Amino acid sequence: MWTHLGSAIAGLMFAWAMFQQYFPHQIRDHFSRYGQKLLGLVYPYLQITFHEYTGERLKRSEFYSAIQNYLSANSSTNAKKLKADVVKDNHSVVLTMDDHEEVTDDFNGIKIWWSSNKITPQTQTFSFYPAAGDKRYFKLTVHRRHRDVITNSYIDHVIKKGKEIAVKNRQRKLYTNNTSDQWYGWKATKWSHVMFEHPASFDTLAMATKEKEGIKKDLKKFSQSKDYYAKIGKPWKRGYLLYGPPGTGKSTMIAAMANLLNYDVYDLELTTVKDNSELRKLLIETTSKSIIVIEDIDCSLDLTGQRKPKKEKEEDEEEGKDPISKKKKEEEAERNKSSKVTLSGLLNFIDGIWSACGGERIIVFTTNYVEKLDPALIRRGRMDKHIEMSYCCFEAFKVLAKNYLDIESHELFATIQNLLEETKMTPADVAENLMPKSDDEDGETCMKKLIAALEETKEEEARKKSEEEAKLKSEQEAKEQDQPAKEDEKGKENDTSKEIKENDLISNGKENNSI
Repeated sequence: MWTHLGSAIAGLMFAWAMFQQYFPHQIRDHFSRYGQKLLGLVYPYLQITFHEYTGERLKRSEFYSAIQNYLSANSSTNAKKLKADVVKDNHSVVLTMDDHEEVTDDFNGIKIWWSSNKITPQTQTFSFYPAAGDKRYFKLTVHRRHRDVITNSYIDHVIKKGKEIAVKNRQRKLYTNNTSDQWYGWKATKWSHVMFEHPASFDTLAMATKEKEGIKKDLKKFSQSKDYYAKIGKPWKRGYLLYGPPGTGKSTMIAAMANLLNYDVYDLELTTVKDNSELRKLLIETTSKSIIVIEDIDCSLDLTGQRKPKKEKEEDEEEGKDPISKKKKEEEAERNKSSKVTLSGLLNFIDGIWSACGGERIIVFTTNYVEKLDPALIRRGRMDKHIEMSYCCFEAFKVLAKNYLDIESHELFATIQNLLEETKMTPADVAENLMPKSDDEDGETCMKKLIAALEETKEEEARKKSEEEAKLKSEQEAKEQDQPAKEDEKGKENDTSKEIKENDLISNGKENNSI
């Protein structure tokens, strides 16, 4: 029996080889088409293939990546051959199934088979492009009676879960924009990046507790409001303006926001952007789940020169007479000369049509002098939430004391509280005084050092205040002394004018009499 079976199989293989070799391709195509239909009558399963590279050859399919992330959970327990990928700063390992492996999945009681496959081209060629090598793909197999459930629900479920896993496992990055002469060429990009590893959080941020909680709620509400923004017809973005004196924690606030939401950070340097067109191209290259930051926007470019009122222009002209101010303005003009980014271009970047290219973005401006910014730039709808980063209060001090000294309560707290209410010191200065500089310094020593610094600052502020009052008083006295002299001069001018008029009248009268 086995001998006859072997002979029959060999005869069939020979006949198939002859058919493939000598029959015209039109006949082979018809045979293949009708053969597939005949097989479909008896084969009860549906198969869907997801290729790694589709469409653009150099761009990996997002569906393939999402499926790979989704299957990583099942493959680590069911597959026999696994591949290991290292993520999260080389500390976490994600296992995915290797090529030619199969795992099963269950969705609402439906059994689904997933297999990972690879096609190796017969002719090996050297290429820089990944799509020119092995062709990898995932194949989904399920009973055809579940076609509607798979196509309408299951695939969307896999893609959504896969993207969530990718966000969870990804290593966040800090980007900065390259100059336009580095945008083209092999592996050239518009943004360069490093791993974002800033440890700041809202728990360690020196700020009043009530204000921090309000900001955290606002951020979390934004990240969960995709459907709400679609309903009201607005791009899924939000603007934050951080303003206050230097050293009040504006950059730390940005890092805490990124860590809270697990977002990337794009630090945009406007002075390297040549024009509005480049600014739009940079925006398109940013990804969702990101924070776009422009720090010290009042110093980046002269975006408000066209809108200065007449009074301010006159003040600028007076300042231009001062050689130091004139030199400073010349340096700023030279720095801004290479960039043609306008206020209109920046407004379109924030709130125009191009701002809708992508979603789930936060735009943050920081400034030390909010009064210098154009009102159109910071109005609600562009900068939706204005956050004042102020001087250190007692609540912020307690956070710093816990961070730097592991002290939550001390007898010196009352003295420090009174001094903080009477003087102005930034959280950066408070933190510097609280930080131990040697092993000999303990918590109490550092707090006494802070008290001395606060008292010195208080005395300095009092001295400056008295000097300003004395200066104002002297100016007022000088004005009062000049007033009588001006009145005397004005009176003399009036008398002189009166005499001239009288003389004119007399002379005119004599002339009339002589006539």
